[in-house]
Amino acid sequence: MDRKLKNTIALLIVFILILIGGGVYSFVFQSNDIDEKGKRIQELNLSSYNTEDLMAQLNTLKKRVAELDSILALRKYNIPVQLDQSRFFDFVNQVSYAFNPDSYINIEYEEIGQIPNFNFYLYKLHGNLFFNEFYNLIFAIEQSKELKKVLDCTIDNIVSVDEEGVPRYQVTFSMKTAVYFANDDRFASSSKVENQLKPNPIYDIFYPLIRNEIPPNVDNLPDIQTGQLLALIPDGAFIADAKGNTYLLWEGDKVYLGYLTEIDYTKNEVKFILNKGGIIEKVTLTLDKEKKPSE
Repeated sequence: MDRKLKNTIALLIVFILILIGGGVYSFVFQSNDIDEKGKRIQELNLSSYNTEDLMAQLNTLKKRVAELDSILALRKYNIPVQLDQSRFFDFVNQVSYAFNPDSYINIEYEEIGQIPNFNFYLYKLHGNLFFNEFYNLIFAIEQSKELKKVLDCTIDNIVSVDEEGVPRYQVTFSMKTAVYFANDDRFASSSKVENQLKPNPIYDIFYPLIRNEIPPNVDNLPDIQTGQLLALIPDGAFIADAKGNTYLLWEGDKVYLGYLTEIDYTKNEVKFILNKGGIIEKVTLTLDKEKKPSE
């Protein structure tokens, strides 16, 4: 037997031994793993879907999500997810941007609290506002789309005078407000539409009915308390004040502390109504006729 044939037979024997060893390893030692993988492949094949079925399921789920989001958006209040502390500062600034320059609000962040299912930030607000501005602030906090609540509040009246001597009747207040948020989006809508936050004005319960302070005549209106009716013409009435200034007035025209309410041509009278610190006074000026010389 030559050398070449011997090498071929040796390689063939080695190849057969490798096949036998691989078969023994695969079918004896790994038989359990092969069975498990086969079962797993069968399960995946049973639960597999084609692309069209998956897209149909996706569209159905998107429609359901949109319906739930619409329901949440129609609710009067939503509870946002992971709210930033600065959001409340921005909210108060937006509500108060049109307030009087003499009004102010200070905001202090105090702490974060927890109640079942929700968290909340606690803020303290204090400052001076005119009554309807204060009412607007309370209304906006309570009616905001993102849930907020006034926990307690104390108010008192305060009177100050500006540079021109005009009294300002304001309220000084201190309140605590809770701003709620959640850790998940079960109570929040993806599209936020804010509620109506501008209330109708109401009567100022702190405005005094009778006041000691009389506003100065900063607009240089005619002061008919010391005035005199000079003449009546079809276009109105000529009035002179104590300084000698003359004015042509018509019904409804504004005067110091009041208005001209009526011009009576038959009686040669002009009637005014004045508000003197809450005391309503009616004033009538009569045209003095010159006496004719006796014959």
